[in-house]
This record gives sequence, C-alpha cells and structure tokens, in this order.
Amino acid sequence: QVQLVESGGGLVQPGGSLRLSCAASGFTLDYYAIGWFRQAPGKEREGVSYINSGDGSTYYADSVKGRFTISRDNAKNTVYLQMNNLKSEDTATYYCAADLVLAVLTGSGDCCDYWGQGTQVTVSS
Repeated sequence: QVQLVESGGGLVQPGGSLRLSCAASGFTLDYYAIGWFRQAPGKEREGVSYINSGDGSTYYADSVKGRFTISRDNAKNTVYLQMNNLKSEDTATYYCAADLVLAVLTGSGDCCDYWGQGTQVTVSS
C-alpha cells in the first residue's frame, strides 16, 4: 500500500519541542521532494518547510525559520520536522506531502503525488 504516515504530534507548552516524522511505505522517498504543511481551523493551508531530493536543499517559511529543521533519512524512508521554541501560533494539523517536482510542492496549483493523513500539534500552557 502506497502511503505517507505522519507521527509525533501532541500537546506541548510554549517554548517546547516536538519532532514530526513522515514515513513512506510502498514507494521510495529518495526521488521525491517532501513538504511539510499545516492548517489551523479557519485558516488556509500553509507550506512550512520543504526538502528537495538529490542535493537535499531545504526551504522554510519565514514564520518558522530558525526554529524548525527539516531533514531526511533515505535509509529509513522517512522525513523529519524538528520543531523548537514552539509558539501558540504553531498550533495546527501538520501534513507531509511528496512529489517528484519541488515546484509542485511550493507552487499554488494542485499538489501532490502523495499526502499523509495529518498529525495534530497543539501548543498551549
């Protein structure tokens, strides 16, 4: 079965950390660009971070730059999002997505080859 599965979400206090995982099954992530997106209630989906295939170049939204780190472990067929110094405004459902073309992930058109089911992140005291 071809799928992406996110995990690692939860409830954390402001200033805390979480690490999200995006594990692929049924296909190899090596050739795919991966993106992390989030959506809060009543808000549009937002691209948070991306990592390209090949050179592994990374990209971050301004809102998370310096706090979040995306990485990939192709041997484990998994991409991670390390989230530090979390803020209440980071509260959202986080999704990972995969596409062979990075521009599809970062663009405003239809996206993507694969999507995960989402994991909830709640930042609250």
